[in-house]
Amino acid sequence: MENAQPKVSKNKQIFRIILFTGTFISLWFVPWILVKAWILPLPNTVQEQVDQTLSHGFDGVIVYVDEAGKPPAFYTAGYHNKEQQIPAKPNALFKIASISKLYVAVAITRLAYENQIDLNQPLSDYFPELIGSIENADKITLRMMVQHRSGIPNFTDNPDYWKNQPNTNIDVLTYALHLPAEFEPNKDYGYSNTNYLLLSRIIEQVTGGSRQDYFKQEILIPLGLNHTYGSLSEVNIDDVMSGYYVGIDEDFKYEDNGMMLATAADVGTFLRALNNGTLLNEQEMEIYTSLYEFNHGGLAAGYQCLAEYHKDIDAVVVQFMNTTDFEGYQWNLLQITHSRVVKILRKEK
Repeated sequence: MENAQPKVSKNKQIFRIILFTGTFISLWFVPWILVKAWILPLPNTVQEQVDQTLSHGFDGVIVYVDEAGKPPAFYTAGYHNKEQQIPAKPNALFKIASISKLYVAVAITRLAYENQIDLNQPLSDYFPELIGSIENADKITLRMMVQHRSGIPNFTDNPDYWKNQPNTNIDVLTYALHLPAEFEPNKDYGYSNTNYLLLSRIIEQVTGGSRQDYFKQEILIPLGLNHTYGSLSEVNIDDVMSGYYVGIDEDFKYEDNGMMLATAADVGTFLRALNNGTLLNEQEMEIYTSLYEFNHGGLAAGYQCLAEYHKDIDAVVVQFMNTTDFEGYQWNLLQITHSRVVKILRKEK
């Protein structure tokens, strides 16, 4: 019994050494750039916050704020084009990437409301040729696809998609074919761009026109959105904000990948209309609410963006940032800086 106390003390000492070593090692891997972004003193104004955002390694930033009862406000920092030293422009066109999923979900909602499609129909009813190349094509419904519950592989997760960029002469659906399902239909959630690629093609099949034509008819014209486009071929390239990827000496604005482009104001106007019920009628809102979300982000080489409606302060905040690094912390920094803009708006209330 006399030796028990020394043994306990020795064990405690060993445990403390292990704990200290583990803590030291874990601190080595802490993403300090994110810690810094969180703990920096919160500026008094949105413009100061946007200016501060450049210190995290971004080339250009646009923030649009629409608070109820106030005229929309624009904040910019950095460059529209850094090679030409052109300052960021509040009305620049920007590749909005996956924010376009909100427009697709609205279109699917309207087509369902008008009984032009059935959300419970399987994918194979629209594309029977996909039986055998997309697992469970005869069981996956349109509803599951909108909700990312289909199990269809994400074509942008296929390494060949990136090896062959830009995929101008290749149907990107190819990168999702003849692969095992991620999970059984409706048994899990798995974000997949393939879902919305196929939904867009269903919109075109049902309406007999392009996806953008339907958006124009049902969303853009009713809301007076004159600066939202379906692809790079429709716009003046000088109006597009340059896009940069860390470590690559290239302007990604010239890459024509069929992505939607819009100004921050157009995205903000659309988002408010979607959230306050002026875009969809009451029955359509019921359908939409059961299907998809009301805020969204977007990420592509050179472009990342976030569009959110904050009900507690009745404000829409859209943020565009033209510097990306898929293996870095740029996306996290977008979320952090966006949340800080919202905090400033809340303080002002």
